[in-house]
Amino acid sequence: MRIITCLIGLLISYTSSAQRPIDVLDYQFQLTLSDSSNLIHGKASIEFKANETVNQIEIDLGKYDKNGKGMQVTYVGRYGDRKGNQPNRLAFEWISDERIRIKLDITVQKDQQAGIWIEYNGIPRDGLIISKNMHGDRTFFADNWPNRAHQWIPCVDDPADKASVSFIVSAPKHYRVVSNGVPIGNPNNEWPAGMTTSHWVEKVPLPTKVMVIGVARFEVDTVGYFMTSLPVTSWVFPQDTAAGFKTYAQAMPILMWMRNHIGHYAYSKLANVQSKTIFGGMENASAIFYYEQSVKGKRDEEALIAHEIAHQWFGNMATEKSFHHLWLSEGFATYMTHQYMESIYGDSLLKQRLQADREKINEFLSRTPRSVIDTTANYMSLLNANSYEKGGWVLHMIRKQVGDVLFRRIIRAYYEKYEGKNADTDDFRRIVELLTNRDWSVFFKQWLTQKTNPSLQLTWENDTNGKLATLVVRQLQNTEAYSFPLSMDLINRSGEKKRVKIDVTKTEQIFILPTNGEIDSIIVDPDTELLIDKLIVAQKS
Repeated sequence: MRIITCLIGLLISYTSSAQRPIDVLDYQFQLTLSDSSNLIHGKASIEFKANETVNQIEIDLGKYDKNGKGMQVTYVGRYGDRKGNQPNRLAFEWISDERIRIKLDITVQKDQQAGIWIEYNGIPRDGLIISKNMHGDRTFFADNWPNRAHQWIPCVDDPADKASVSFIVSAPKHYRVVSNGVPIGNPNNEWPAGMTTSHWVEKVPLPTKVMVIGVARFEVDTVGYFMTSLPVTSWVFPQDTAAGFKTYAQAMPILMWMRNHIGHYAYSKLANVQSKTIFGGMENASAIFYYEQSVKGKRDEEALIAHEIAHQWFGNMATEKSFHHLWLSEGFATYMTHQYMESIYGDSLLKQRLQADREKINEFLSRTPRSVIDTTANYMSLLNANSYEKGGWVLHMIRKQVGDVLFRRIIRAYYEKYEGKNADTDDFRRIVELLTNRDWSVFFKQWLTQKTNPSLQLTWENDTNGKLATLVVRQLQNTEAYSFPLSMDLINRSGEKKRVKIDVTKTEQIFILPTNGEIDSIIVDPDTELLIDKLIVAQKS
C-alpha cells in the first residue's frame, strides 16, 4: 500500500484470531448492487472450524445507525455442507456496533467444521466505496484495509484469519466486475433482467483486508501471461485506455523480477485496476487497486506498481500476525521496490532513495517518537515512516551486514516458511539467525523497539608522524547505546582515501586508526549503510 490521501480515524483493534474460538475456512458473498441507490443486498455463507468447543460464535459487521448507514441482518441460519441442505434459522444479537453474536443450534466440538448463512442489507458506512470517478461515472470499489471489510461484508476482520473467498456480484449490465481469483462461468449471464452476474473464486486463503470487488465501466487489456498461463491484465476507465494500458503494462517485468527474487507466486492471475481507493495503491490479492490519476502513460508510477506487486508476497501471502508488526508488510514492500529499482537504474538510485527515506524517518521521529513495532489501536496511524521507510532500512542494514547472496537467501527462506501463513517479527528474526548462525536479538531490539535513531559525534586528532589518528565516537541520542558497524573514508591532505570500518557498541569509544598521512576530512557512511539521525564530524582543535 502507498499513501496518497490522508485518512484520520480510530479503528478498533479486535481480538487476534489466535484467541478467537473459530477459524474461518471459506466465505461466499452474494451481492446485488444498484444504480438507483447505495443500498446493497447481501447473502454470506461462512464455513469455519472450531478452535474450541462452541455453541455460539461472533462475527464482525457494522451495525445500522441513526444516520441510515450500516447493515441490517434479516436472517441467520446454519447449514452443513452447502449441498442443498436447508439452513436452520438461528437467533442472534448485536453485542456492539461492530459485531453480532450468533447462537448455534448445535454444539461444535474442537476441530469440527460447521457453517452459517447471513442475509443482510444496508448502505455501507465504509469499506465499499460507492461514488463517482474523476469522469463522473458511478463506481463501486472495496477498500478494506485495515479492518474496514466488516462495514459491508460479515466476516472475521482480522489479518491473521485467512480464508478462501468467492464473490457473486449482480450489477446493472453496463458494469464489469473484477475481484480476487478467477471468473467462473459466463460473466455475461443476465439475472435478473437488465443485470449481469459475475462469479469470482479465490481458492488461496486470504486475510479480509485484501478481499475485494471493483465494479465500474472498464476496458480490459491482457498484457500477457505470466509463467505461460497466468493472465496479467489492466482494468482502466474507458476514457483512459491509451495511457492506462501503457502505465499498467509495466506490471509484467516487475512481476517476473519479484518471482525470481522472492519465490513462488501464489495466485492465478494479476489484475491492475484503476480505482477509487483512498490510498495511492492497495495490494488486494491478485487485483491491485491504484488511485485513479495513476494512469499517466509514463514510468512515473513504476515504483508504486512494484510496491503493490511486492505485497502479493509480503502482506498477502506471508501476513503479519497483527498490525503491530506491519513493517513485515510495508517495510518489505518498500525495500523490495528499492531492490527492483536498483536492478533497473543502478546503485546510485538506490542510495538516493535510501537517503530520502532516512530524512523522512528522522523528520517523522522528531515529531512523533514511536517504535516500529507499535501497539496502537489506531491502525491508520501506522501508515507512517516507521512501517514503510524504517522497515525498509532495517532490511537494508541486514543486507549490508550479511551480503547480497545471503540476504537473498534470507528473504526467500522467510517467504517459503510463511507463504500462506502468519508471522511476527520474532519469526523473521529466527530465520535471519538460522541462516547467519549468530544472535540478532540486539539488532532487532534497538532498531524496531527504540523510538529514536542514533546521533553521532566524531572527533579525530592526528598524531605527530601522520601514521595514526585518534578517533572519539560519541552517541548523542537520549537512549541506550546502539551497536552497529560504521564505515568511514579517511581523506588525507593529498586527497587520498582510505576505507576503514569500526564496531560502535558504547555511548563513547576511542579508536586508534592507522592512516596513510594526516587526516584532512572524514566521510562517514559513504555507501549509505547506516540509519543515523544527526551527525557531527570535526577535527579536535
